[in-house]
Amino acid sequence: MREPAFPSRPIVIAGPTAVGKTGLALEVAERWNAEIVSCDSVAVYRGCDVGAAKPSAAERARVPHHLLDVAAPDERFSAADYVEHADRAIAEISARGRPVIVVGGTGLYLRALVDGLFPSPPPDPVFRAALREEAERLGWPALHARLQALDPAAAARIAPTDPVRIERALEVHAQTGEPISALQARYRAEARPRYRTLTLLVDPGQEELDRRIALRIERMLAQGLVEETRRLVARHGRDAKPLAAVGYKEVLAFIDGHLGEAELGPAIQRATRHFARRQRTWFAKYEAHREHVHPVAAPGDVPWDAIGAFLAAPPPSAT
Repeated sequence: MREPAFPSRPIVIAGPTAVGKTGLALEVAERWNAEIVSCDSVAVYRGCDVGAAKPSAAERARVPHHLLDVAAPDERFSAADYVEHADRAIAEISARGRPVIVVGGTGLYLRALVDGLFPSPPPDPVFRAALREEAERLGWPALHARLQALDPAAAARIAPTDPVRIERALEVHAQTGEPISALQARYRAEARPRYRTLTLLVDPGQEELDRRIALRIERMLAQGLVEETRRLVARHGRDAKPLAAVGYKEVLAFIDGHLGEAELGPAIQRATRHFARRQRTWFAKYEAHREHVHPVAAPGDVPWDAIGAFLAAPPPSAT
């Protein structure tokens, strides 16, 4: 993967879902006249407003946001696509002389942006066509089970309902004879970061996180998550990638009659809590191998002085 065209020093605000990253990002951005680049694998899709908990119109009016609504829900959008879009946005923001804040909880996108993606073999159209035909017969969970046997580490972080990543992991294994997780780990050990960052890792603890998740799910249902899901299905079909995300998946079960109305909210809460725990584990590993990481459990923990010093430092060389 090529180096960024315009070197920058992004502030990264990361952490599990519902911890308050958006509010903190707005506060930091307004203090330093920065612009925000979203790092969320659902927010990239148009029409996924409630389910992705996108910033409101008022919040977007306060601070410019990028990487929201850049793909149609039935479009394949990969981590490489994200990096290409994010690099362009970061270069444009930096060229305007403004700081960049990368905000989100999609670890795959964040790692790809900061550390790069390993130089994998090009796609094999014949292999993919055969795999998709098999998925039509057996379903993607069956192919995920195959991945589990070939590459348990990759299967552990790829959902059985994520056809794009299942397909790619099986394809790379077929092309190289090696697990994609091993190739990625080797690349990360050898590669230098694409960006020098300061990271605010937001995590208020499990009890507070569970409380915030419950409030968020209640708000999302009140804002029309069910109606939004119905619109997405009508326009883009049930196989649209974002509909496999937590929240949409449970609403689909409700629409199909597998969940009652009283069961829907608790089901989304349970799935979201499970997802947030996986995110916390992922970010703990990310933190362990990163410089300039500041845990933020409460508003008083924000390292304002460190942020100011980081942004005031001379820009990195383009060489």
